[in-house]
This record gives sequence, C-alpha cells and structure tokens, in this order.
Amino acid sequence: MNRDARALACVPSWVWLALGLSLAAQLTWQSTRQPAPPAAADLPPPPPVQALRLASFGEPEAAARLVTLYVQAFDLGGGNALPYKNLDYRRLAGWLRAILELDPRSEYPLFLAARVYAEVPDEARSRIALEFAYQEFLKDPNRRWPWLAHAALLAKHRLGDLALARRYAAAIDRYTTSEDVPLWARQMEIFILEDMSELEAAKIMIGGLLAKGAIRDPAEARFLKQRLDELEARIARGTKR
Repeated sequence: MNRDARALACVPSWVWLALGLSLAAQLTWQSTRQPAPPAAADLPPPPPVQALRLASFGEPEAAARLVTLYVQAFDLGGGNALPYKNLDYRRLAGWLRAILELDPRSEYPLFLAARVYAEVPDEARSRIALEFAYQEFLKDPNRRWPWLAHAALLAKHRLGDLALARRYAAAIDRYTTSEDVPLWARQMEIFILEDMSELEAAKIMIGGLLAKGAIRDPAEARFLKQRLDELEARIARGTKR
C-alpha cells in the first residue's frame, strides 16, 4: 500500500459519512437553484497541470477523463453553461492542452478540437481550435497526424484559406516518419498546391518523391507518375497561351 492509500485508509469512517452527506446536500441545493444567465466567463482558466496531477492521486489518465467531462459540460445548454460556439476558445484550448498533458496518448482532445470545436460557424474560434491541433500535432506527429489532416481540410473547404491548409499539409509530410502514415496524407500539400495554381511547386514535389525512391508501392508510383505527366501538360498549355 503506498503512502496516499495508507493516508486515506486512516481517515475515520464518520468523516467519510459526513463528506458524503455534505456532497448530497450540495447537489440537492444546486438542483433547486434558479439557473443564472450564462456569461462569457463560464469557462474558467485551466489550473496548472501540476495541480491537476497532484489531485489525480497517481491516476492521471482517469483525471484526464474527468477533466474532459468537466469541459464538455460547457457544451450543454444548462443554466450555468454556454453553447461551445460562445466559449472563450483560448481558455478552451488551455483545458484541452491540460488534458493531453495528463494523458498524452489520448486522442479525444484532438478529436474535440478538429471535429467539434473547429466546426463552429465562427472563423476566429475555428482558427484557434485548428491552431491547437497543429501545435499538439508537433509533439507526436506519427500518432496525431489524422487530426491535422482534418484541420487542413477544414482550412481549405470551410475557411477557404489555402495557405493555412498548405501549412498543415506540409507539416504532415515534413514531420511524420512512420511508414503507417498513408501516402494520401503525405500528398495533401501537392493537391493544395494545385488548387493554389502553384503547378511548378506541385511538379517539383512529385518529382522529388519519385526521384528519391520514397514511393515503394508500384501502384502508388504509377499514380504519381501520371499526376506528374498531367501537371507537365497543364504547365505546357499555360506556357503556350
């Protein structure tokens, strides 16, 4: 039995009973209160990660799940919460970052950032959520690339920001090293360059992939060679105009 467990075992039973009764009374009182109007400060600043670690009693993964539930409570339409599209997103990003600090292998905070919070109809908030996904991707690219790939798609299709989409796509190609990362994810920057009419840059990227032997699958190599031929034809047509 560790020190924390021994300390808890020494607590008299009447203390636990009093604590339980106090908690029950608090919950009953809260349930009878009239809900206060929601305010922009409903989501408080996150506490220091070290404080959360101390409060976890050596179970940081469990604490991460509890903190996630706490944060998601502000997504609900309750009396003390705002719809998440109205939350302070910088504070929200701080909470999500704290959850990842507690449980770095959890993908749920990144899912929330890229697939929930980034899809609100508010460009400024969406950009904060996408940037959070990007910064956290850099800490573990080989595991977190799917969320940055989705962020690139959102930047392209929802925000219409091709430069931002290219930045995210380029990061996937630049920082991932695992063979488990699929070719389509590594090629995202090429397709975005084509959308930006940066045909020469796209051509150079494809040519580089083929020249250095990075493509081991013959079918993928043929596909890229076909794309390269198409790009060269488009560039030639543009030059003749």
